[in-house]
Amino acid sequence: MGTDETQGADEREGGRAQAQVPGGDAPAASADGARATSTTDVRPTDDPVFAQEQRHLTETCGRLRGLADDLERRLRENLAEIEAFKGGMSDELATNLDDSAGSMETYAEYAVMNNVVDSFNLTIDADAESLRRVRLLLGKPYFAKVTLQFPGRPRPRDVYLGAAGVADERHRPIVVDWRSPVAETYYSQQTGPMTYEANGRTVAVDLKVRRQFDITGERLNAYFDTTVAIQDPLLLASLSERRSSRMQAITATIQREQNEVIRHEDAPTLLVRGVAGSGKTSVMLQRIAYLLYRDRASLNADRVCLITPNKVFERYIWDVLPQLGERNPRTVTWPELARRLGAGDRGLGEGVTREALREIDERAAGFVPELSDLTEVHAGERSLISIEQIMKVVERFARVATGPRLMTLVQDELRDRLDRRIEQLAHAESVHDEVDALDADTQDRLFGMVVHAEDEEQATDLARQYLAATCGPAYEQVDDFGWLRVDRIGMRLLGREGLSATEWLCLKMDVTGKVDADARFVMIDEVQDYAAGQLMVLARYFSRAHFLLLGDPNQAIRSGTASFDEIREVFREARGQVDECALMTSYRSSPEITDLFARLLPPAERIQVSSVQRPGEAVEVRCLATGDELVDEVARRLRAVAGEPGLTAVVVGSRKRASWLGRRLVQVMGDDAPVLVEKANGLPDAGGALLDLALAKGLEFDRVIIADAQADEYGADDLSRRRLYTAISRATKRVTILAQGPLTPLLAEAVADGVVTTDGREPQGE
Repeated sequence: MGTDETQGADEREGGRAQAQVPGGDAPAASADGARATSTTDVRPTDDPVFAQEQRHLTETCGRLRGLADDLERRLRENLAEIEAFKGGMSDELATNLDDSAGSMETYAEYAVMNNVVDSFNLTIDADAESLRRVRLLLGKPYFAKVTLQFPGRPRPRDVYLGAAGVADERHRPIVVDWRSPVAETYYSQQTGPMTYEANGRTVAVDLKVRRQFDITGERLNAYFDTTVAIQDPLLLASLSERRSSRMQAITATIQREQNEVIRHEDAPTLLVRGVAGSGKTSVMLQRIAYLLYRDRASLNADRVCLITPNKVFERYIWDVLPQLGERNPRTVTWPELARRLGAGDRGLGEGVTREALREIDERAAGFVPELSDLTEVHAGERSLISIEQIMKVVERFARVATGPRLMTLVQDELRDRLDRRIEQLAHAESVHDEVDALDADTQDRLFGMVVHAEDEEQATDLARQYLAATCGPAYEQVDDFGWLRVDRIGMRLLGREGLSATEWLCLKMDVTGKVDADARFVMIDEVQDYAAGQLMVLARYFSRAHFLLLGDPNQAIRSGTASFDEIREVFREARGQVDECALMTSYRSSPEITDLFARLLPPAERIQVSSVQRPGEAVEVRCLATGDELVDEVARRLRAVAGEPGLTAVVVGSRKRASWLGRRLVQVMGDDAPVLVEKANGLPDAGGALLDLALAKGLEFDRVIIADAQADEYGADDLSRRRLYTAISRATKRVTILAQGPLTPLLAEAVADGVVTTDGREPQGE
């Protein structure tokens, strides 16, 4: 494949990225001023490496299409065969159930049929999974190649990396999954001798070539031999693409520091601190995909829980894992989780401290329920277990130690009592009358047909089915300890009413011990937005899970949230070990935007932040005297970029301000006004979006207009500094800062240094 020639060229360029672009322009300078080499008038026939890679791509696409055709044919044949088999067996099976010998023979025949059907299903499932992977690759077969020299092998081996792994009929890899151990050699972003871990052993290799591809369908647009992340041509091309309403996977452009997080060894808690735009959310999603691949024999998406800031953010990331061929995990916001666990819509407890929860722990120790702490078990209007009956069960276990063990024993007994109560009701004449009185539609829904009992036995059987369908909530009430009045318990033990969701959940866990022991991994994005008490509840509730926590302390835009020191303490106390990683490179914003928001960081952090983006536009600042002038200026800016691709976001500090500005912009712009983004809706696919800072956090846009950068909105305090840092860092290419009145003092240094441009008016106001 021309390995020696390529390696020699790599050495001549001193390890810099080399781009081969047929008929293309010379690559733009990278962030550090270096320029990748290129031959501007090269045609595929003039470059033997390009021609060979195009032939390989064409061959790979043909093999993938052939695999897809074969798999589709096998699936059709197996489905037809299994249907024919089941039809034939059904005709042949004896149905003699009148005597024990006949019954045993019939059951044995059914068992044989079921075993054959199960075998067919396993084959069909395996072929369907293979077909899914092949179809995933048909759009873009691979994005990179590494050429590896293994010890004792006469020739180097080419490994092509893609979003999924596919092998031929002889189990030889066509494309290797990016999550496989050997792919670590690509993400190390260097050439030469190295090692990787596979199946518990260390494999030594010599990486000869690290090559990236720009591919469209079956067409090779360019290839890049690259070793240095800062000069990553595919990364720069990806960063220059317009932003949309959906986040995209970064598999082809994962950088070394990001890869360290994605492939980090298991730890009870992994805390990732990253500057704005460092790819924290992308890394989190890639790590989920990596874990699902690595532990595919024992882990499925249902055992991973992702806790997101809001529904807008959830929709923004929703397509990433399916792009990688994986199902999305359980995904909830904190309010949703609190509601699902029974806390309702009470206050979320965003300022609850660890000390407050420890007091609840102390007061709940030794809890024994009283009559007033209980409520009856019921299904609709039907009472099934009374308060007095529940109290008798409690008293029955009086010798058992107090606490969750006692409540679990009571719960088990209540479940048995509920079974007996349902069976008792199934024989009751009144319930038989209820079944007889059901209309035809309800009977069809419950029983699959319109029924009429011929005798007492049939009437009882129908009543059982009816009760099973209508009394399900009662079983849920028993299983979820819904027969305990947690608010009443809190009032009795703590002497106060109105528990927040955080306090309510803590008390319920103290009393019942009910937790989620099934989740293996829990990911919390924007962790700096949670109070220490909320994090304590999450650490306790997901009792056996490993946690990935991602955040930026400089994006803590609400008071009362946990510092990173508190976050460490919470999880050290709950889990023991806390590993940490830092992401200090910003991949999102242009150098001009990065420089501006970095000025809002503490000095020690400011000097660590860098951008890999190409130089862009200067940040504009303008002060307006009145609200009318501000609205007109926002409208003018939006109209000026209306024809440009990508998204423009108008960001303001509060929901109230967003509503006001939204109404005024509709008056001025009509149907061209930006979409007002609220919790219930998502981002538009293009054009303009108006949203408050809390919803904007975690998202990114091509252009951002900050429409309330006045001193009374962003003062000189630390919270204002973090809020402005967050607002500015949403943008990738252009930021416009508008103020109604005097400009925030936080930008005085940037104005004085000429980092931002003004319109010549005094930026400190009229």
